[in-house]
Amino acid sequence: MILYLHGFRSSPQSYKAQVLAHVMQAKNQSHRWVCPQLPASPAAAIALCNDLIQKAQLTNPSQELVIIGSSLGGFYAHVLAEQWGCKAVLLNPAVHAPRDLATQVGTHTMYHSDEPFEFLPQYVDELSAMQPQQVSSPQRYYLLAASGDEVLNHQEMLQTFHGSQGLLIFGSDHGIADFDLYLHPVLHFIDPTLCS
Repeated sequence: MILYLHGFRSSPQSYKAQVLAHVMQAKNQSHRWVCPQLPASPAAAIALCNDLIQKAQLTNPSQELVIIGSSLGGFYAHVLAEQWGCKAVLLNPAVHAPRDLATQVGTHTMYHSDEPFEFLPQYVDELSAMQPQQVSSPQRYYLLAASGDEVLNHQEMLQTFHGSQGLLIFGSDHGIADFDLYLHPVLHFIDPTLCS
């Protein structure tokens, strides 16, 4: 299973999710692709992901699990990769999510639907409770960090995932609007057969 986790206020309609979904479709691998709409509660988001992973492993125990996460989804991907011992692709991940999201308590709208939602104070506590203490196996991670990220600090990403595979993009932005330029190495890390 390839599990894609979107960022704060985002959705499965995000640009990077759509690019990857189209690749999976073109390679006749859509059966491996899972990209849920995550709830606002971090604890509920992780519970949903664990449920999806468990169901996929019951259905096809031999299929490799790879998690891809963008921004807050990158934080979740780190949490889950440590829990499941799987590979993860991190796209401008939030490495200090409790600190960074503490400023976002309140009412927000979704980027792709304008639907309002509440980010509650207890959600920051949920993030703190799941904060990974380390990166146990850096080689299991692929980090794509943009120096032009206007939301998160790329130096913190590089420091946290020191020793991992990946690329530092000079420029770009938080959403990695030029993601298609870096698609090939990301796909190669996920599964080299996707590049053929």
